[in-house]
Amino acid sequence: MSAASSSPSSRAGAITDVAGIEVGHFSDTRRPTGCTVIIARDGAVAGVDVRGAAPGTRETDLLSPGNLVQEVHAVMLAGGSAWGLAAAEGAMRWLEERGVGMDVRFGTLPIVPAAVLFDLPMGDARIRPDAAAGYAACEAASTDAPAEGNVGAGTGALVGKLFGVHRAMKGGIGTASVTVGGVTVGALIAVNSLGDVIDPDTALPVAGARTEDGSALLDTRRALLRGELPKPLLAGTNTTIGVIATDAVLTKVQANRLAMVAHDGLARAINPVHTMSDGDTLFALATGRVPLEGDAPGMTVLSTMAAEATAIATVRAVRAARAMTVGELHIPCAADLAAPRG
Repeated sequence: MSAASSSPSSRAGAITDVAGIEVGHFSDTRRPTGCTVIIARDGAVAGVDVRGAAPGTRETDLLSPGNLVQEVHAVMLAGGSAWGLAAAEGAMRWLEERGVGMDVRFGTLPIVPAAVLFDLPMGDARIRPDAAAGYAACEAASTDAPAEGNVGAGTGALVGKLFGVHRAMKGGIGTASVTVGGVTVGALIAVNSLGDVIDPDTALPVAGARTEDGSALLDTRRALLRGELPKPLLAGTNTTIGVIATDAVLTKVQANRLAMVAHDGLARAINPVHTMSDGDTLFALATGRVPLEGDAPGMTVLSTMAAEATAIATVRAVRAARAMTVGELHIPCAADLAAPRG
């Protein structure tokens, strides 16, 4: 893939281009679900921003700038709805065994925030990521570019469910990075959105709700503006979650700001986004390898980079996804359909 390509989904890069970041996936073979861990063994200053109205999260309050903890040691992204938050316990155990965490005098306490997405329509909903799954994801972690598409937290992800799951398409997980002036910002995004995924360069949907006969993309935004009514929705049955990481030295306030502006990337690549049925949550990690001084980019440039990496990773998630059949439910992928025109 060439970084010079005009399509965001084909540009090179991964969150592991950020020094100090490792990523590991666990994909359950019993049904389409899984989890993905982003590890910062040396600790990373962290922030978070929750925009969706139906989040499933763990330890997000401690990332508020006014609260005590300054660094985290991993972030867990998981399927399985709120049950999937248990995967973070496995990451805590794995990190503690390796002496990674916060010294609390009586032990080493790994700080592992988490967020989950709703993938229960895919197969037996009683199967979801647990502590063993989180531990396995850590065992698989490395600094290599992580796999994309139907893996980890993106294994059972769907997009474009506004007119019913039977008209949805396959979501997934994607990654990207941007480097400017010696500073790198990377993103890893698990896309399970209610809305369509849009190519920001063309403004056309890449994957999302399909027409009634299932043969083409509907374009949810235009359908809603025409007055087509969506199906009744259960809150929290969607959600896009992810991590933005940088090697820059940031304060906790700046890390929270980076998480906030990264949502601009979701808004460019998903429509509608941040809905009442999505729990969209983005974390930001700063590994602190590159000081922001001299000719290094400031927060304005870093914010632009974060939004760009997030948008690219979101599109890559559905471009890399593959069609899936679970029982009588067949879910096509982006490669199966062409975008509508006009």
